Amino acid sequence: MTATSQTDILISGGGIAGLTAAAAFASAGFSVQCVDPAPPITERDAAGSDLRTTAFLQPARALLDEAGLWERLAPHAAPLQIMRIVDAGGEVPEPRIVKDFNATDISDLPFGWNLPNWLLRREMLARLQEMDNVDLRLGTATTTLFTRTDEARVTLTDGSRTTARLVIAADGRNSPMREAAGIKVHTTRYGQKALAFAVTHPIPHENVSTEIHRSGGPFTLVPLPDYQGKPSSALVWMERGPRAEELFNMDVADFEREMTERSCSLFGPLTLASRRTIWPIISQSAETLYGERLALVAEAAHVVPPIGAQGLNMSLGDMRILLDLAKASPADLGSRQMLETYHRKRFTEVKLRVKGIDMLNRASMVETPALRDARAMGLNALYSLAPVRKTLMQMGLGAR
Repeated sequence: MTATSQTDILISGGGIAGLTAAAAFASAGFSVQCVDPAPPITERDAAGSDLRTTAFLQPARALLDEAGLWERLAPHAAPLQIMRIVDAGGEVPEPRIVKDFNATDISDLPFGWNLPNWLLRREMLARLQEMDNVDLRLGTATTTLFTRTDEARVTLTDGSRTTARLVIAADGRNSPMREAAGIKVHTTRYGQKALAFAVTHPIPHENVSTEIHRSGGPFTLVPLPDYQGKPSSALVWMERGPRAEELFNMDVADFEREMTERSCSLFGPLTLASRRTIWPIISQSAETLYGERLALVAEAAHVVPPIGAQGLNMSLGDMRILLDLAKASPADLGSRQMLETYHRKRFTEVKLRVKGIDMLNRASMVETPALRDARAMGLNALYSLAPVRKTLMQMGLGAR
């Protein structure tokens, strides 16, 4: 006999976005089931651990607070006080324009706080495991979706079935729930890949996130707490695919020389402090953010290159709207009216942000000296206008 269960919300996907959604909706009093095909890896140096980091921007903190997560995360977070943009697009890899965007220009708080993804999973799971209204099914995936006007029925890989009032697809860029609902996506491929890993360096980062532009894509160092007594940063290095693969397979000594040169030696010699991971870079957006009894969030709804800490913060923007709608009218959870309102409130902003980050990424990739000079002049002009500079910072934090 097939095992069945019933819940208010089934969340397909147990990554950072899915776990955040589970904590947020459960804290609001809804019953939640969260499923994911992969058991979580919650140790830094374990095989398969996610060595990327997530910068939670200011608006995310309120949602994390409501979800009971922030008090767990705060002791491990590295504040992001300054966003430094460096143009190194001249004949040799050295800074020719350096511009600082300081959070004090617009707020008493940092722009955000940076945390490693493996640690986020550890702390989020600890929060969920103490909640009676959360059913975690990690190591189990969704397979089929059948919906009616009043409920959704989802079959899981363990053979069980779940009936839910709302299904939240937080199951990634190849979302099984989105595909089951027949929702199409538009995808842009850049021929880029990103290397993600941790480094140590002799010169402290002083809570400055540094994005260095030359060609191939941004080279970004984001502050982390000290590691083994040394200043440490998370590094995301975007390059065209063949060059990224070459770097990924390079022996450590040569790789450290290459990354120190690419960093313009701003932090002194960089030392690899973790294994290297490599990720494809795309932009993607769904044609609609909902189906019957289904809401798309995070990478099931939109994927952007890792520029300006926009990816997960767009995802938390999705959850903010969904959660507010659910709390305002719990009886209408998953209704067509609720989901149409969610789509209306999010779709235009998501499309604009995906397009804007696409343009920034293309600018960061340029190879020819003339285009690199134009990029440098554009940065200089934008920064020199104080109202424009402040507006850009506010938009980066999610203001419209």
